[in-house]
Amino acid sequence: MNIPATPEEIAAVMARLRLRLPADGAPDLPGDADPMPALPSAGMGPGQWVNASGRPAAEAGALVYAHGGGFAHTEPRAERLLASHLSRATGRPVFAVDYRLAPAHPYPAALRDVLAVHDSLLAHGVPDIVLFGESAGGTLVLSALLALKEAGKPLPRAVAVSPLTDLTLSGPSLDANDGLDLINRAVLERVARQYLAGAPPDRAPQSPLHGDPSGLPPLLLAAGSREVLLDDAKRFAEAAPDCVLDVYEGMPHAFHLAMLTGPPLPTTTTFLRRLADFTHRRPI
Repeated sequence: MNIPATPEEIAAVMARLRLRLPADGAPDLPGDADPMPALPSAGMGPGQWVNASGRPAAEAGALVYAHGGGFAHTEPRAERLLASHLSRATGRPVFAVDYRLAPAHPYPAALRDVLAVHDSLLAHGVPDIVLFGESAGGTLVLSALLALKEAGKPLPRAVAVSPLTDLTLSGPSLDANDGLDLINRAVLERVARQYLAGAPPDRAPQSPLHGDPSGLPPLLLAAGSREVLLDDAKRFAEAAPDCVLDVYEGMPHAFHLAMLTGPPLPTTTTFLRRLADFTHRRPI
């Protein structure tokens, strides 16, 4: 599905994303976002609950959020704020995974952390799990699905925004969209090198496009038409049997993060509605 935007809105999104909030520069959580655990017992692993749904995970299900940042960076306040938006849109608590970061902890450390959170939710009897990730987090989400399938475990539905699916960096849009996006091939080469630390870039699950997507659950992928990773999303969506790809016209990498630094824009409102429809199993 192609989702249009006006030139003014594209400019507004680009301006917001260029703000590059410092780690303590994101706004505090809104008043309806509860950081208390959404399950009665501990053992979830590193991370934090954010719940703007008013419902416990045992009733509503849960969304597992894997943040972006090139596998190497985290902005906790911004990530908590995004988690509150995700919780409000999906009507369920969100667990934001504080996964281990490269280069100190290269592949497969972060993937194992995401898998551990999923397994903990299953052990707690959470009825419906959805994985969500953007950028590197989107990679981790898709890698997690392939690893869970290989292990014969229950497969959650998943949403990946601007994922890096091919760590060989062979997507045509890496060059076709060079200069249009906020990241480029040089950035991604550094990201892949730090994350893999010698692991092969043409193998799954670390490089999701090189895995077998048959049997995967329903997926929602989103990407901007001007981002260098557009073809990473397109190629994975074409290979996966039950996948919807939303392409947001004129948008750059991880465009949805524009919702963190100002009032709602049509693009981010549409994105949250599409997420809600997918999560609630309404036709999208």
